[in-house]
Amino acid sequence: MKNIILLGSTGSVGRQVLDVVRNYRNNFKILGLSNYSNLKLFEEQIQEFSPKYLSSHSVDKIKKIADGEVVNLDEIVVVDDVDLVVNCISGSPGLIPTMKALKNGINVALANKEPLIMAGKLIVDLSKKFGGKILPIDSEPSAIWQCIEGENTIPRRIFITASGGAFRGLKWDGLLSVKPEEALRHPTWKMGEKITIDSATLMNKAFEVIETKWLFDSMYESIEVLIHPQSVIHSMVEFIDGSIKAQIGNPDMHHPIHYAMAYPRRLDNNFLEWFNPLKYKELTFDEYHQGDYPCFDLAMEYAKKGGTYNSVLVGADEVAVSAFIEGKIKFTEIYDLIKYSLSNHSQIMNPNLDEILQSLEYGKQSVLNQI
Repeated sequence: MKNIILLGSTGSVGRQVLDVVRNYRNNFKILGLSNYSNLKLFEEQIQEFSPKYLSSHSVDKIKKIADGEVVNLDEIVVVDDVDLVVNCISGSPGLIPTMKALKNGINVALANKEPLIMAGKLIVDLSKKFGGKILPIDSEPSAIWQCIEGENTIPRRIFITASGGAFRGLKWDGLLSVKPEEALRHPTWKMGEKITIDSATLMNKAFEVIETKWLFDSMYESIEVLIHPQSVIHSMVEFIDGSIKAQIGNPDMHHPIHYAMAYPRRLDNNFLEWFNPLKYKELTFDEYHQGDYPCFDLAMEYAKKGGTYNSVLVGADEVAVSAFIEGKIKFTEIYDLIKYSLSNHSQIMNPNLDEILQSLEYGKQSVLNQI
C-alpha cells in the first residue's frame, strides 16, 4: 500500500490518477489532495477518498466543507507517512512542491513539465543528494524511461514522437485567425487546455526535449523529434549496437500514470483498454522541418543557451497561452510574445532558485505588458 499525495487532483491528469486509485484500492491510498479551482469536483473527491490532508487555493471554503487538515502546498508534500507525491499541477506552481518533496527524500511522480524546464539541474541534484526518485508520468519521457530501464549502456539516439497537434500539415502563417476551440481539438489525445494549446504550437515537444535532457542525462544533439500522427509509439531509443526499443500503447495517460505509481512493480491491468495492433494498419513518421512550428524552434534555440532563459520561456508561454484561450491575442501572437520576452532577457547562467523564480516572473510580466 502506497500513501499518495496528489497535487492538482481536479485537472485532467489528476482525475486520471484517481481512476487508477479507484481500480487498485489495495495498492494505493489517497493521503492528501490539492487543487486550485473547480471546488465542486474537489468536494466530491474529498467525500470519496477522505484524505487526511488538503491544500487549496480557496482555503476558507475548503475548511467549511472538509474534515481533513488544511495545509499549504509546500507542506502537504512532506506530511508524515507519504510514500509518493504525484504532481499533476499545471505550469510553474509545481516547482516548489517538487523540490520540497525531493529535498525530503520522497519520490515524485511528475506529470508537470515545467519544474524540470525551469530548474532541471537543481531538481536532479536534489534527487541524487537526498534519494527521492523522479518518476516521469509525461507519456514520452515515461516511454524513454521504460525503454532504458535495465540497460547498462548510454543510448545513442532518442526519438521523441509528436502528433503534430490540431494544425498538423498547415502553414504557420495561415493560423492567424484560428479560434481557441479549434486549437483545443487535439486529434488523438484528451488533455487539459494548456498542454493542448502547447501541442498545437509544438511547445510541449520542446518541453519534453528539455525534460529528456535532464531526466536521462542526454545531449540535445542525441534527441530527435519525429511527427507520428497515430500517437501510439510514444518514444524510441537506439543503442550503440543499432538495436532500437520502442514503447507502444494507446494514446491514454492512464498507462504512464499506472506505470509510475506502481514502480518498481508492474500491476495487472484490470481496467485499461488493451492495445490492439490490428487497429493500426500502418504507423507513419514524418521528419520535423524547421519553420513548421516556430515556437518549437524558438524554445530549442534558447534552451540550448541555458540558464534563466528556460524560466523566462515557461513564464512567457503560460501567460501567452492563457491570453489566447481568453481571446485576448491571436494564435500566432503566442510566438511573437514569447520571442519578445526571451530576446529582451539578460541571461543568468547556473541560476539559484531565487534567480529562477525572478526570471519566471519576468517572463510573465513581459508578456502581460505587451497584451
